Amino acid sequence: MYIPNTQWTWAFAIVTLVQTVVVLGLECYVFANFQIQEQPNNIPASKTIPTFLALYSFGFIYELVLVYDALRMKNTIQIIGLCLCNVGLLIYGAVQVEQINTAVTVLHQSHRIALEVWGESKPFLVIIPCIVGIGSILMTFVAWKLYDEFAWTIYKHISADLRMKRRYLTYQIYIALLKFDFFFFLGFTIQFLVVVSSGKHDAEFYLTIVAIPVTIIILACGAWFVRRESTPGMITIILLFFAAMAYFIFKLYRMYDEATMANYLAARPSMTFFAVITLILIVITIINACMCVNNFHRGLKPHIQNKKRRTEEKSTELSSNVDSQVPSRMMID
Repeated sequence: MYIPNTQWTWAFAIVTLVQTVVVLGLECYVFANFQIQEQPNNIPASKTIPTFLALYSFGFIYELVLVYDALRMKNTIQIIGLCLCNVGLLIYGAVQVEQINTAVTVLHQSHRIALEVWGESKPFLVIIPCIVGIGSILMTFVAWKLYDEFAWTIYKHISADLRMKRRYLTYQIYIALLKFDFFFFLGFTIQFLVVVSSGKHDAEFYLTIVAIPVTIIILACGAWFVRRESTPGMITIILLFFAAMAYFIFKLYRMYDEATMANYLAARPSMTFFAVITLILIVITIINACMCVNNFHRGLKPHIQNKKRRTEEKSTELSSNVDSQVPSRMMID
Protein backbone atom coordinates (compact mmCIF):
# COMPACT_ATOMS: atom_id res chain seq x y z
CA MET A 1 0.00 0.00 0.00
CA TYR A 2 1.37 3.38 -1.01
CA ILE A 3 2.08 5.98 1.68
CA PRO A 4 3.37 9.50 0.82
CA ASN A 5 7.06 9.58 1.61
CA THR A 6 8.18 13.15 0.91
CA GLN A 7 7.30 16.60 2.19
CA TRP A 8 5.39 17.66 -0.93
CA THR A 9 3.51 14.38 -1.49
CA TRP A 10 2.30 14.61 2.12
CA ALA A 11 1.39 18.28 1.57
CA PHE A 12 -0.69 17.51 -1.54
CA ALA A 13 -2.46 14.61 0.17
CA ILE A 14 -3.23 16.64 3.31
CA VAL A 15 -4.53 19.69 1.41
CA THR A 16 -6.96 17.60 -0.64
CA LEU A 17 -8.01 15.53 2.38
CA VAL A 18 -8.74 18.58 4.57
CA GLN A 19 -10.62 20.26 1.72
CA THR A 20 -12.73 17.13 1.16
CA VAL A 21 -13.57 16.66 4.85
CA VAL A 22 -14.59 20.32 5.35
CA VAL A 23 -16.68 20.48 2.17
CA LEU A 24 -18.40 17.17 2.88
CA GLY A 25 -19.26 18.39 6.38
CA LEU A 26 -20.88 21.56 5.02
CA GLU A 27 -22.69 19.68 2.26
CA CYS A 28 -24.06 17.16 4.76
CA TYR A 29 -25.45 19.98 6.91
CA VAL A 30 -27.20 21.62 3.94
CA PHE A 31 -28.55 18.25 2.79
CA ALA A 32 -29.85 17.31 6.26
CA ASN A 33 -31.43 20.74 6.76
CA PHE A 34 -33.23 20.44 3.44
CA GLN A 35 -34.43 16.88 4.02
CA ILE A 36 -35.75 17.63 7.51
CA GLN A 37 -37.82 20.65 6.49
CA GLU A 38 -39.06 19.50 3.08
CA GLN A 39 -42.50 17.97 2.77
CA PRO A 40 -42.71 14.78 0.64
CA ASN A 41 -43.60 15.51 -3.01
CA ASN A 42 -42.87 14.49 -6.59
CA ILE A 43 -41.85 17.90 -7.90
CA PRO A 44 -38.61 17.67 -9.97
CA ALA A 45 -37.18 20.65 -8.07
CA SER A 46 -37.28 18.60 -4.88
CA LYS A 47 -34.83 16.14 -6.39
CA THR A 48 -32.53 18.87 -7.68
CA ILE A 49 -31.01 19.76 -4.30
CA PRO A 50 -30.21 16.21 -3.10
CA THR A 51 -28.83 15.33 -6.53
CA PHE A 52 -26.55 18.35 -6.70
CA LEU A 53 -25.30 17.91 -3.14
CA ALA A 54 -24.68 14.19 -3.59
CA LEU A 55 -22.95 14.71 -6.95
CA TYR A 56 -20.78 17.50 -5.57
CA SER A 57 -19.79 15.35 -2.61
CA PHE A 58 -18.98 12.43 -4.91
CA GLY A 59 -16.78 14.78 -6.94
CA PHE A 60 -14.53 15.46 -3.97
CA ILE A 61 -14.38 11.80 -2.95
CA TYR A 62 -13.49 10.79 -6.51
CA GLU A 63 -10.88 13.55 -6.62
CA LEU A 64 -9.35 12.19 -3.42
CA VAL A 65 -9.09 8.73 -5.00
CA LEU A 66 -7.36 10.23 -8.04
CA VAL A 67 -4.96 12.11 -5.77
CA TYR A 68 -3.88 8.84 -4.16
CA ASP A 69 -3.54 7.25 -7.61
CA ALA A 70 -1.51 10.18 -9.00
CA LEU A 71 0.88 10.23 -6.04
CA ARG A 72 1.28 6.45 -6.17
CA MET A 73 2.06 6.51 -9.90
CA LYS A 74 4.02 9.78 -9.67
CA ASN A 75 1.88 11.05 -12.54
CA THR A 76 2.65 14.76 -12.95
CA ILE A 77 0.01 15.17 -15.65
CA GLN A 78 -2.70 13.77 -13.40
CA ILE A 79 -1.58 16.11 -10.60
CA ILE A 80 -2.00 19.09 -12.95
CA GLY A 81 -5.33 17.68 -14.09
CA LEU A 82 -6.49 17.46 -10.48
CA CYS A 83 -5.69 21.14 -9.98
CA LEU A 84 -7.82 21.97 -13.03
CA CYS A 85 -10.55 19.61 -11.81
CA ASN A 86 -10.57 21.42 -8.47
CA VAL A 87 -11.13 24.70 -10.32
CA GLY A 88 -14.03 22.98 -12.11
CA LEU A 89 -15.50 21.99 -8.74
CA LEU A 90 -15.09 25.61 -7.66
CA ILE A 91 -17.13 26.78 -10.66
CA TYR A 92 -19.73 24.08 -10.07
CA GLY A 93 -19.96 25.15 -6.43
CA ALA A 94 -20.74 28.70 -7.56
CA VAL A 95 -23.37 27.40 -10.00
CA GLN A 96 -24.82 25.26 -7.23
CA VAL A 97 -25.67 28.32 -5.10
CA GLU A 98 -28.00 29.83 -7.69
CA GLN A 99 -29.42 26.45 -8.71
CA ILE A 100 -30.40 25.54 -5.13
CA ASN A 101 -31.85 29.02 -4.61
CA THR A 102 -34.08 28.48 -7.65
CA ALA A 103 -35.14 25.03 -6.43
CA VAL A 104 -36.04 26.34 -2.96
CA THR A 105 -38.06 29.18 -4.52
CA VAL A 106 -40.04 26.74 -6.68
CA LEU A 107 -40.72 24.47 -3.70
CA HIS A 108 -41.75 27.43 -1.56
CA GLN A 109 -44.26 28.55 -4.18
CA SER A 110 -45.72 25.04 -4.07
CA HIS A 111 -45.88 25.24 -0.25
CA ARG A 112 -43.47 22.31 0.06
CA ILE A 113 -40.75 24.04 2.04
CA ALA A 114 -40.23 27.18 4.11
CA LEU A 115 -38.27 30.00 2.52
CA GLU A 116 -36.15 30.23 5.67
CA VAL A 117 -34.32 27.11 4.53
CA TRP A 118 -32.51 29.19 1.92
CA GLY A 119 -31.43 31.76 4.50
CA GLU A 120 -30.08 28.99 6.74
CA SER A 121 -28.25 27.22 3.92
CA LYS A 122 -26.90 30.16 1.89
CA PRO A 123 -23.91 31.03 4.17
CA PHE A 124 -22.65 27.44 4.00
CA LEU A 125 -23.16 27.25 0.23
CA VAL A 126 -21.19 30.49 -0.20
CA ILE A 127 -18.38 29.32 2.09
CA ILE A 128 -17.87 26.13 0.06
CA PRO A 129 -16.53 27.84 -3.13
CA CYS A 130 -14.27 29.98 -0.93
CA ILE A 131 -12.77 26.89 0.67
CA VAL A 132 -12.36 25.21 -2.72
CA GLY A 133 -10.71 28.38 -4.06
CA ILE A 134 -8.15 28.34 -1.23
CA GLY A 135 -7.64 24.62 -1.82
CA SER A 136 -7.04 25.24 -5.54
CA ILE A 137 -4.34 27.82 -4.78
CA LEU A 138 -2.58 25.51 -2.32
CA MET A 139 -2.86 22.51 -4.66
CA THR A 140 -1.37 24.51 -7.54
CA PHE A 141 1.59 25.61 -5.43
CA VAL A 142 2.31 22.07 -4.18
CA ALA A 143 1.84 20.68 -7.72
CA TRP A 144 4.59 23.03 -8.88
CA LYS A 145 6.91 21.53 -6.26
CA LEU A 146 5.85 17.99 -7.17
CA TYR A 147 6.61 18.66 -10.83
CA ASP A 148 10.33 18.94 -10.06
CA GLU A 149 10.19 15.99 -7.68
CA PHE A 150 8.47 13.63 -10.13
CA ALA A 151 10.53 14.81 -13.12
CA TRP A 152 13.56 12.99 -11.70
CA THR A 153 11.55 9.78 -11.31
CA ILE A 154 10.43 9.94 -14.96
CA TYR A 155 14.01 10.65 -16.01
CA LYS A 156 15.24 7.51 -14.23
CA HIS A 157 12.43 5.42 -15.73
CA ILE A 158 12.48 6.65 -19.33
CA SER A 159 16.13 7.85 -19.55
CA ALA A 160 17.23 11.08 -21.20
CA ASP A 161 15.68 10.31 -24.60
CA LEU A 162 13.54 13.39 -25.27
CA ARG A 163 11.41 11.68 -27.92
CA MET A 164 10.65 8.78 -25.60
CA LYS A 165 9.79 11.20 -22.79
CA ARG A 166 7.32 13.00 -25.10
CA ARG A 167 5.69 9.69 -25.98
CA TYR A 168 5.42 8.75 -22.33
CA LEU A 169 3.98 12.19 -21.56
CA THR A 170 1.33 11.70 -24.27
CA TYR A 171 0.45 8.33 -22.76
CA GLN A 172 0.13 9.84 -19.26
CA ILE A 173 -2.14 12.62 -20.55
CA TYR A 174 -4.37 10.07 -22.28
CA ILE A 175 -4.74 7.87 -19.18
CA ALA A 176 -5.48 10.90 -16.99
CA LEU A 177 -8.11 12.15 -19.46
CA LEU A 178 -9.94 8.80 -19.34
CA LYS A 179 -10.27 9.11 -15.55
CA PHE A 180 -11.71 12.63 -15.76
CA ASP A 181 -13.99 11.67 -18.68
CA PHE A 182 -15.60 9.07 -16.44
CA PHE A 183 -16.51 11.55 -13.69
CA PHE A 184 -18.02 14.21 -15.92
CA PHE A 185 -19.98 11.73 -18.03
CA LEU A 186 -21.31 10.06 -14.90
CA GLY A 187 -22.22 13.45 -13.39
CA PHE A 188 -24.21 14.44 -16.46
CA THR A 189 -25.96 11.07 -16.65
CA ILE A 190 -26.99 11.06 -12.98
CA GLN A 191 -28.55 14.51 -13.27
CA PHE A 192 -30.46 13.44 -16.37
CA LEU A 193 -31.78 10.26 -14.76
CA VAL A 194 -32.74 11.76 -11.39
CA VAL A 195 -33.92 15.27 -12.28
CA VAL A 196 -34.91 15.31 -15.95
CA SER A 197 -36.28 11.78 -16.36
CA SER A 198 -38.03 11.71 -12.98
CA GLY A 199 -41.20 9.64 -13.43
CA LYS A 200 -40.68 9.25 -17.20
CA HIS A 201 -39.38 5.77 -17.87
CA ASP A 202 -39.28 6.00 -21.65
CA ALA A 203 -36.79 4.52 -24.13
CA GLU A 204 -34.33 7.37 -23.59
CA PHE A 205 -34.35 6.72 -19.84
CA TYR A 206 -33.42 3.05 -20.24
CA LEU A 207 -30.82 3.79 -22.91
CA THR A 208 -29.18 6.25 -20.54
CA ILE A 209 -29.02 3.60 -17.81
CA VAL A 210 -27.42 1.15 -20.22
CA ALA A 211 -24.93 3.85 -21.27
CA ILE A 212 -23.33 3.92 -17.78
CA PRO A 213 -21.80 0.40 -17.77
CA VAL A 214 -21.07 0.69 -21.50
CA THR A 215 -19.09 3.89 -20.83
CA ILE A 216 -17.08 2.19 -18.08
CA ILE A 217 -16.24 -0.68 -20.45
CA ILE A 218 -15.24 1.73 -23.24
CA LEU A 219 -12.93 3.74 -20.96
CA ALA A 220 -11.38 0.55 -19.52
CA CYS A 221 -10.83 -0.81 -23.03
CA GLY A 222 -9.35 2.54 -24.07
CA ALA A 223 -6.68 2.15 -21.38
CA TRP A 224 -6.14 -1.54 -22.16
CA PHE A 225 -5.69 -1.01 -25.92
CA VAL A 226 -3.18 1.83 -25.52
CA ARG A 227 -1.01 -0.21 -23.14
CA ARG A 228 -0.91 -3.08 -25.63
CA GLU A 229 -0.56 -0.76 -28.64
CA SER A 230 -3.59 -2.22 -30.44
CA THR A 231 -4.26 -0.01 -33.45
CA PRO A 232 -7.65 -1.57 -34.42
CA GLY A 233 -8.80 -1.33 -30.81
CA MET A 234 -7.79 2.32 -30.51
CA ILE A 235 -9.49 3.20 -33.80
CA THR A 236 -12.69 1.64 -32.43
CA ILE A 237 -12.36 3.65 -29.20
CA ILE A 238 -11.80 6.89 -31.14
CA LEU A 239 -14.94 6.26 -33.23
CA LEU A 240 -16.90 5.65 -30.03
CA PHE A 241 -15.60 8.95 -28.64
CA PHE A 242 -16.96 10.69 -31.75
CA ALA A 243 -20.32 9.03 -31.09
CA ALA A 244 -20.19 10.30 -27.49
CA MET A 245 -19.44 13.79 -28.78
CA ALA A 246 -22.50 13.65 -31.03
CA TYR A 247 -24.59 12.51 -28.05
CA PHE A 248 -23.60 15.48 -25.88
CA ILE A 249 -24.10 17.96 -28.73
CA PHE A 250 -27.58 16.50 -29.21
CA LYS A 251 -28.30 16.86 -25.48
CA LEU A 252 -27.15 20.48 -25.49
CA TYR A 253 -29.46 21.15 -28.42
CA ARG A 254 -32.42 19.59 -26.59
CA MET A 255 -31.68 21.61 -23.44
CA TYR A 256 -32.07 24.88 -25.33
CA ASP A 257 -34.63 23.91 -27.98
CA GLU A 258 -38.00 25.52 -27.30
CA ALA A 259 -39.85 22.24 -27.82
CA THR A 260 -37.92 20.32 -25.13
CA MET A 261 -36.20 22.91 -22.92
CA ALA A 262 -38.97 22.73 -20.29
CA ASN A 263 -37.86 19.18 -19.41
CA TYR A 264 -34.37 20.39 -18.53
CA LEU A 265 -35.09 23.66 -16.70
CA ALA A 266 -34.74 22.12 -13.24
CA ALA A 267 -31.09 21.22 -13.87
CA ARG A 268 -30.13 23.06 -17.05
CA PRO A 269 -27.28 25.27 -15.69
CA SER A 270 -25.43 22.40 -14.03
CA MET A 271 -26.13 19.97 -16.88
CA THR A 272 -24.85 22.54 -19.36
CA PHE A 273 -21.68 22.89 -17.27
CA PHE A 274 -21.12 19.13 -17.26
CA ALA A 275 -21.96 18.76 -20.96
CA VAL A 276 -19.58 21.52 -22.06
CA ILE A 277 -16.72 20.24 -19.89
CA THR A 278 -17.31 16.69 -21.13
CA LEU A 279 -17.29 17.85 -24.77
CA ILE A 280 -14.00 19.67 -24.25
CA LEU A 281 -12.50 16.61 -22.57
CA ILE A 282 -13.73 14.31 -25.37
CA VAL A 283 -12.14 16.52 -28.05
CA ILE A 284 -8.83 16.59 -26.14
CA THR A 285 -9.05 12.83 -25.54
CA ILE A 286 -9.60 12.13 -29.26
CA ILE A 287 -6.61 14.28 -30.21
CA ASN A 288 -4.44 12.62 -27.59
CA ALA A 289 -5.63 9.13 -28.57
CA CYS A 290 -4.56 9.83 -32.18
CA MET A 291 -1.15 10.94 -30.92
CA CYS A 292 -0.85 7.73 -28.88
CA VAL A 293 -1.66 5.64 -31.96
CA ASN A 294 1.02 7.55 -33.87
CA ASN A 295 3.52 6.58 -31.13
CA PHE A 296 2.76 2.85 -31.36
CA HIS A 297 5.67 0.47 -32.07
CA ARG A 298 8.32 3.06 -31.31
CA GLY A 299 9.75 1.60 -28.14
CA LEU A 300 7.37 2.90 -25.46
CA LYS A 301 5.48 -0.34 -24.80
CA PRO A 302 8.21 -2.02 -22.66
CA HIS A 303 8.47 1.09 -20.46
CA ILE A 304 4.71 1.00 -19.77
CA GLN A 305 4.20 -2.75 -19.29
CA ASN A 306 7.37 -3.55 -17.36
CA LYS A 307 7.48 -0.52 -15.06
CA LYS A 308 6.56 -2.45 -11.93
CA ARG A 309 8.83 -5.37 -12.78
CA ARG A 310 11.75 -3.06 -13.46
CA THR A 311 11.22 -1.32 -10.14
CA GLU A 312 11.25 -4.65 -8.33
CA GLU A 313 14.38 -5.74 -10.18
CA LYS A 314 16.14 -2.50 -9.24
CA SER A 315 15.17 -2.99 -5.60
CA THR A 316 16.44 -6.57 -5.65
CA GLU A 317 19.64 -5.52 -7.38
CA LEU A 318 20.18 -2.75 -4.84
CA SER A 319 19.68 -5.16 -1.96
CA SER A 320 22.13 -7.63 -3.53
CA ASN A 321 24.72 -4.91 -3.96
CA VAL A 322 24.35 -3.87 -0.34
CA ASP A 323 24.66 -7.47 0.84
CA SER A 324 27.72 -8.05 -1.29
CA GLN A 325 29.37 -4.89 -0.07
CA VAL A 326 29.03 -5.72 3.62
CA PRO A 327 31.36 -8.80 3.63
CA SER A 328 33.92 -6.89 1.55
CA ARG A 329 34.11 -4.13 4.12
CA MET A 330 34.37 -6.72 6.92
CA MET A 331 37.21 -8.47 5.10
CA ILE A 332 39.05 -5.18 4.62
CA ASP A 333 38.61 -4.34 8.28
